[in-house]
Amino acid sequence: MKPRAIEDGVLEFERARRAIAMDNTVAGLAGIEKALSLKDDKGWYSFLGYCVARERGQVSRGTELCMISLEHDPSNPEHYLNLGKIQLLSGNRAEALRILREGVARGENAELIAVLNEFGKRKSPVIPFLPRTNPLNKFLGLILRRISLR
Repeated sequence: MKPRAIEDGVLEFERARRAIAMDNTVAGLAGIEKALSLKDDKGWYSFLGYCVARERGQVSRGTELCMISLEHDPSNPEHYLNLGKIQLLSGNRAEALRILREGVARGENAELIAVLNEFGKRKSPVIPFLPRTNPLNKFLGLILRRISLR
């Protein structure tokens, strides 16, 4: 592959990342596909996976692409961020939370922390000396939330 094509691929990928950061995943998808045609880099697959899942609705394909990136570079928190976003798109909040927490453990990333903060914190149980899973705590919490007292 020509050095110029590799350079162009890297530049195109950076443009695509900026587009994704501005929530323009359509432009990001086009840019990443073009970048990958110029330079095949497995580290870019997670970004492609997120765009494919968001724009085309292909969640399983997006997850596969993210997993390829994670196998290639498991220490990059951006791959966990993209995989976590895909899990959120599919409605799997528990798995998304697990993946995002694992990403934070791998390294600092401002966007990863921002997405985690969107989850918020859990309120303490209504009856603090009973476990959160106790049916009394569950039902009292639901009732109090419905009547806007909690």
